[in-house]
Amino acid sequence: MRKYLRHPSDIPISVASVDAGPCCSTNLQNLSMGGICCEVDKFIASGTEIVVNIPLVKPCYEGHGVVVWCRREDDHFELGIRFDEAQEAFKSRMVSQVCQIEHYKKQVRENEGRELDGEQAAKEWICKYAADFADD
Repeated sequence: MRKYLRHPSDIPISVASVDAGPCCSTNLQNLSMGGICCEVDKFIASGTEIVVNIPLVKPCYEGHGVVVWCRREDDHFELGIRFDEAQEAFKSRMVSQVCQIEHYKKQVRENEGRELDGEQAAKEWICKYAADFADD
């Protein structure tokens, strides 16, 4: 049983090792209060300290965590990163909400042909999904 629900996302991010510098730009696979999962091109060992940047969020989100697992998947690796501190977990929750709203805007545009600004998307998303989001 997971400690936190995962929130799917297709938001662009960059991942860097604290010691080795930039690793890659990729898309976030999912994000929860406890951490994130993303795809990377190369293996990164468990225990590696990581910096995650999400430029879509204004101001740009920068979170710090630790690699907890790295698994080969076809031609890439899936990377699990755990946020270490309560403050990082809280910030990630706020970022998760923003990512969900951005994902919602994209879905509405693709499925309904409507263009929503950030405020419209946030209001609709809150009415439809905020109660479920609060349960994690």
